[in-house]
Amino acid sequence: MNVRRPQISGIAIAAATALGLGTLSACSDDSSAAGNSDKFDVVASFYPMQFLAEQIGGDHVNVTTLTEPGQEPHDLELSTKQTAELGEADAVLYLKTLQPAVDEAVDQSGVKTKIDAATLTELEDHGNLEDSHEHEGEEQPSEEEHALDPHVWLDPVKYAEVAEGVGKAFEKADPDNAADYRKNTEDLVKKLDALNTEFADGLKNSKTKVFFTNHAAFGYLAERYGLTQEAISGLDPESEPSPARIKELQEEAKADGVTTVFYETLVSDKTAKTLAQDAGLKTDVLDPLEGITDKSKGDDYFQVMEANLAALEKALGTK
Repeated sequence: MNVRRPQISGIAIAAATALGLGTLSACSDDSSAAGNSDKFDVVASFYPMQFLAEQIGGDHVNVTTLTEPGQEPHDLELSTKQTAELGEADAVLYLKTLQPAVDEAVDQSGVKTKIDAATLTELEDHGNLEDSHEHEGEEQPSEEEHALDPHVWLDPVKYAEVAEGVGKAFEKADPDNAADYRKNTEDLVKKLDALNTEFADGLKNSKTKVFFTNHAAFGYLAERYGLTQEAISGLDPESEPSPARIKELQEEAKADGVTTVFYETLVSDKTAKTLAQDAGLKTDVLDPLEGITDKSKGDDYFQVMEANLAALEKALGTK
């Protein structure tokens, strides 16, 4: 069931880009670029939004993405050409707060259909994820300063809620193909429901409920399945942890029976591997699915999520 999928090659990534699944700049001279096709042209901000658009839109949509494979989405900066082409799309699908540059470009664009995934489910405050533990002598942020966690796609239930909202938005914007959008949405939601069941069954009996991650992307997943995420960094994967935080994690690993420090493919694994070495822990990949590359353990959302489940089962000691 939880078989590690083959990696996609760089050639496959290049081919996908050539077909219009890469950056807007990569396809700006191609007829598949936003606003230049006979289909319903959708610009997606990054991979989880791209996947929804492709799955729900099917043959009726031309999907381009602002974040190229391998690019860390949090730090995305748009070119002038990308911003201009964004305005030529029929619809834009994005997740507000995750990519400030995209938020600004969408606000300034004349796109008729703007679909903000953050409005299609409830974002939650998972605490002060920039530094989730109090340190002696340090002033702690107030509750109002906590950021809402945008990583809803890593919870299949919330991702299904977003999918349903995207489907309805496509139906309204392109009514000629509404029946197909509705059917595709229903099929996708069924797959996500099955994935939720797979995670719930796979993680319900484990030796420990605590897992360490490189950055705080898995709060919704942890909450859904009764786990505790301890992040080295906060919501921003590039933020640096304090020495006190590293020491705290080392102590917690012993107390909670943590075996593994998870890192990811799109950001440096240096801190995670250093922590693991100092604490005598293993390392493995837990992919936040912010982009698919040749290092991903699968070539789409479902395959990578199944690989994530297998990694969690192993690290948590499921029975």
